[in-house]
Amino acid sequence: MRVMAIDYGDARTGVAVSDAAGLLTGYTAVIQGRQAERVAEEIAKIAAERQVGELVMGFPRNMDGTEGPRAELYRSFAALVEEKAGLPVRLWDERRTTIEAHQILHASGKRMKAHKKTVDAVAASLILEGYLAFRARNP
Repeated sequence: MRVMAIDYGDARTGVAVSDAAGLLTGYTAVIQGRQAERVAEEIAKIAAERQVGELVMGFPRNMDGTEGPRAELYRSFAALVEEKAGLPVRLWDERRTTIEAHQILHASGKRMKAHKKTVDAVAASLILEGYLAFRARNP
C-alpha cells in the first residue's frame, strides 16, 4: 500500500509518496499555497492519482515532546485533509525534519537560497522514511 507523508507549511507544503509496497520514498512534490482548503484539495488529488492508502502528516512537537504552539492548526488541517481525501491522517512527530532537510540539501551542494524550492519535499520524505521504518518494526 502506498503511503503519503505531508509536511504542512504556511506557504509551501511538501508531500512524499512511497512505492506500491510501502517501503521506499518514490514521488515528491511541493504544493504552493496559503489557503488550507486549496492545499487539502491538492493533497487529495495527488493521493487519488497515486492510489495512496494511508496518510501521515508531520506534527509539531517541542524538543521535550510536548505539543508545539501550532499543534491545533495542524489538527484542524489534518481534519480538512481527511474530509477531502476520505482517508484518516496519522499525526507523526516531525521534530528536526526541516533542520535535517536543510542539512541534506547543504551537503549536496545546494546554496541556501535554492533550499526554498525543495526543502519541504525533502522534509516530507524524512517524515515518510521515519514512518515507514516504524511500520516495518511494528507490523
